[in-house]
Amino acid sequence: MKRILPFIADQTRGKSFKTRKYSIDDVKMPSLVYDDHQDLNLKRYGEIEKITKPKPLGVKSKQIQEFSKPLFKYFLDGSRRTYKVDDIAYNNRVYPIIAGQIGVGCCARDEEKRLKKKILEHNLVLALPACADKDGKKELFFNKLVDDINIQIFLETKKIKIHKVLSYKDKELNTGEKYEDLGIAKIHDEMIESEKKIVANLISENLLNENAYLLKDGSLEYQKMKTGDFKDLSIIKSNYKCVVGVSKSFNPEKCKDSSGRSNATKIAEIPLFHRTPAFMYESSRTAGKGGIVKFALWYLRIRDARFTYSPYEGIIKVEKILVSDFEQQNGLDSEEIDLISANLINERNPVCYGSDTRWANHLYPVYLTELYIKSKFLSSRYFINLF
Repeated sequence: MKRILPFIADQTRGKSFKTRKYSIDDVKMPSLVYDDHQDLNLKRYGEIEKITKPKPLGVKSKQIQEFSKPLFKYFLDGSRRTYKVDDIAYNNRVYPIIAGQIGVGCCARDEEKRLKKKILEHNLVLALPACADKDGKKELFFNKLVDDINIQIFLETKKIKIHKVLSYKDKELNTGEKYEDLGIAKIHDEMIESEKKIVANLISENLLNENAYLLKDGSLEYQKMKTGDFKDLSIIKSNYKCVVGVSKSFNPEKCKDSSGRSNATKIAEIPLFHRTPAFMYESSRTAGKGGIVKFALWYLRIRDARFTYSPYEGIIKVEKILVSDFEQQNGLDSEEIDLISANLINERNPVCYGSDTRWANHLYPVYLTELYIKSKFLSSRYFINLF
């Protein structure tokens, strides 16, 4: 019986080099990864009330704790692990084969305030160069290839399936580009597609409403993609009426005021349990058939700066898509922004201090959702040895 890599080489008429297999995440140099995708020139208010300084919400957060139910009921996060498992040659050029594990999950809080799994997707994927398609049938070829891989006895005995074979561009590289990064980007896009799919599932079941919001870890600024059922955010933005995106990591230098000057100092000086005014920005990355997508964005301090190591620890960036025509013209209702922010303050505890270096920016239900997703990954050693 053939293992995965020899079988792929035979089916695509490529030459396998049987190179060393390793986890890309383990060998890449650590670097700061921000959720910001573009410079944020905040010239327009993103809310109806025109406030000019940080707004206190500590009292409101305590009132919600005593007299109301939490606004957020669902929590969404996605994670991926990538591996280089071989080099393969086509047309006198050598390309990497990238394998990945993608985990995307949604947890729900019940009436007893217990967090339970609602939806979990754990998929194994491969990324090959587009020229691996020897028949010129593009997606049809790769769909058949994954079907043929999955009926191999080696995988059947382990009760494991490859979810999808993705293809990355086999173009001539520019300076600084790597085929490896193109493969990783394809796997990342597949993770984003799974996130959008889960939101659509929650909407189809009528689970999201004004009393049951979804809190998503990370930015909602999804770039328009060429493939996928949910590739165009401008078309499906109505799905996000009750969804809030929170970024733990952001680049304060990307946030500029109406004069083009950095807002970094103002963000660092936000007092505890205060939010900035909400501003409106238009994302060119998400523009599609439905036009440019507009967002309301604000910053919120959830930890006291005295107990953190940097001025931006304890501050989160909050995003909400402007869905209705009224919101796109005038911004969000300021009371809704206050309600969202006060509930986010309440989600900061208990703390994962000592378990994660990002503890000061974590919202605990999201942290638990992330832990649950990662607990379902195959060990790196086991996964690599499948190939």
